[in-house]
Amino acid sequence: MFHMYVPSGFTVMSTLFPILFSLTFLLIFGMIIFAIVRGVRQWNNNNKQPVLIVDALVVTKRTEVSHRHRSNDYYASSSTNYYVTFEVESGDRMEFNVSGNDYGVLAEKDFGRLKFQGTRYLGFERISRQN
Repeated sequence: MFHMYVPSGFTVMSTLFPILFSLTFLLIFGMIIFAIVRGVRQWNNNNKQPVLIVDALVVTKRTEVSHRHRSNDYYASSSTNYYVTFEVESGDRMEFNVSGNDYGVLAEKDFGRLKFQGTRYLGFERISRQN
């Protein structure tokens, strides 16, 4: 008759937990590496693009607010991303992530010269405001 030696204190969880912990760690680490690689690739792609200055109209503005809470020490924070959509002469629309200062001075129906490089917003010089 075959008898298998089982050490005292052996449970399925004592074997399964290290495997699940390792897989979770690898998944999170992989997601972080993927985000970094994607960001570097976008940055590099933008650097290869020419700087363009085109006539454009501010079509719309929006914000995106993120909240983070930690209940253990009552820590809370938030951050806001600002986006502006421009329409160029061809009718194409482009949305750019802009600084809070640029967001504050731009208004819908502003017409002017949009400066950008790939997906990177470089500035907007207002010429007039459309009615």
